[in-house]
Parts: sequence; C-alpha cells; structure tokens
Amino acid sequence: MTDRLNYLELAGMLTLIVAGLHVGCILFGAEWYRFLGAGEAMAQMAEAGDSYPTIVTGIIVSVLLVWSAYAFSGAGHILRLPLLRTGLTLISLVLITRALGFYFIMPAFPDNSLTFWLISSVLCFILGVIYSLGLGQSWSRLSSRDQQSS
Repeated sequence: MTDRLNYLELAGMLTLIVAGLHVGCILFGAEWYRFLGAGEAMAQMAEAGDSYPTIVTGIIVSVLLVWSAYAFSGAGHILRLPLLRTGLTLISLVLITRALGFYFIMPAFPDNSLTFWLISSVLCFILGVIYSLGLGQSWSRLSSRDQQSS
C-alpha cells in the first residue's frame, strides 16, 4: 500500500458528503434548502409539502451516489463498474463544465443567489479537478485491467 493520496478515494468521499447534504434537505426541509442556497421557491415548496423539491433532490442524490461509486470503483475499493474510465472522464467533464458554465445556467434558476453560484461553482471545479487527478493517477492501472478482461 502506498502513502500517496488516492484522488479517486478523496473524490468518492467528498461526493458522499455532498450527497449527504442533499439528503439533509430532504429530511430536514426548508431550512436546509435555504442554508444550502437552493432558493426560496424550493424552500417554500418544501414547507408546503410539495413533492417537487424531494424529487429533484432525490435525483441529484442518486446521481451523486453513482458518481461516488464510480470513484470508489476506480480506486479499486468496490467491484469494477462498466465503462469505468469513460464514466470517470464524463464525471470530471460534467463537474468542470458546470463550474465554468455557471453564468449560462444562472438564468434558469433565478432564485439562487450569486453567492450560491460562486461557491457551488468553485466546489464543482475543485471536485472535477480531483476526479481528473484521480483518473490520471489510475489511468494505466485501469487500462491494464481492461486488457486483462479481454
């Protein structure tokens, strides 16, 4: 075992934390939506018992859990998932694109504050870079696994 930081492990753990924060919104409601910057409309819908915030947040949690599983799979901690290198590449690209393209996404979510967009974009960028570093760190090992299974 090496003492070197495994970036895919880190990506998986951070993604689980983010998923957990989103689960907190579902469990604890409007105040969590407000605190995490989801916008007043989402918070008010949650207060009113509307299912929309739960559904949207549940979809986000599901995506984050899949991404975390891909990170842990790439780190060699769980079974090898299909299209692992492709999946990790796409996850990295989605996160970095989301971070850099926030200005173009903002109009679709007018309730979210500029602070939300800046903080979430920085976090997406950092996470995308961590996934990218992990992919680079593991690329040859993942490649040799592909050749072994042929």
